[in-house]
Amino acid sequence: MQLAKTNKPEKPAKIVGEKLQKVLARTGLGSRREIETIIAAGRVSVNGVIATLGERVEVKTDTKIRVDGQLVSLNSVRKEVCRVLMYYKPEGELCTRHDPEGRATVFERLPKISNGRWIAVGRLDINTSGLLLFTTDGELANRLMHPSKEVEREYSVRVFGEVTEKMLMQLKKGVQLEDGPANFKSISPQGGQGMNQWFAVTLTEGRNREVRRLWESQGIQVSRLIRTRYGNIELMRGLPRGGWEELPLDKVNYLRQLVGLPLETETKLDVKNPRKFKSNQIRKAVKQHSLRKRYQQR
Repeated sequence: MQLAKTNKPEKPAKIVGEKLQKVLARTGLGSRREIETIIAAGRVSVNGVIATLGERVEVKTDTKIRVDGQLVSLNSVRKEVCRVLMYYKPEGELCTRHDPEGRATVFERLPKISNGRWIAVGRLDINTSGLLLFTTDGELANRLMHPSKEVEREYSVRVFGEVTEKMLMQLKKGVQLEDGPANFKSISPQGGQGMNQWFAVTLTEGRNREVRRLWESQGIQVSRLIRTRYGNIELMRGLPRGGWEELPLDKVNYLRQLVGLPLETETKLDVKNPRKFKSNQIRKAVKQHSLRKRYQQR
């Protein structure tokens, strides 16, 4: 005797978007009841199609809603797209928006955006170069910087002094700094001879001058420091100092998943015609910018 198969209840379909009258009410066109009347009269279109009462709409950057043929501004209700830039910070630039002494800052060469602003994910001191991330999402920036998330950072560091195996073991085990204990998660030699050697080091927090202070605790001076990785986002090969590149959607969502934020569904990048940076053009622009800064300071 065969048992009757029981059909598993189907999961309800995910509801996408908001009711059209709710979206339009937030733009200030009228109450929901008033807008329902306008929709029912066939006076509203969404992306060129006459809307129906009860219709839902997902407001994206390319969404166009018209009432009586007039385009409605959706700036007040449009979800801002989370964007992330990779920037190759040169030595000598400050991680601040404005410097009273007129020195160069990391924000000066970033692309202009009409809505919102770029927020730096952490800082690099004036004598440190390498990978610096910027985003338009303040929540993403704050979570990535929070010590509890333990996002791994990797640096390439050139040190001056005689480095012993005992020092390396101590730096991995941990040392007491003025603001608490600290250690490198990993240390690996990268070459060099005698008193000048290169190491790759990783840690999972971003305290002020932490890499330098860890080495200094062993009597070793850092002569060059370059951040090469943040999480699994690596500094792009061939990107000149002072150059930037916007991250594609998959890398943006990697960072969002890393800190427990919902995935982004849109990107400002033209996926059909991706931006191709030209190293020579970027180097030329960086040089011209530096010359202008020097002229302004005279």
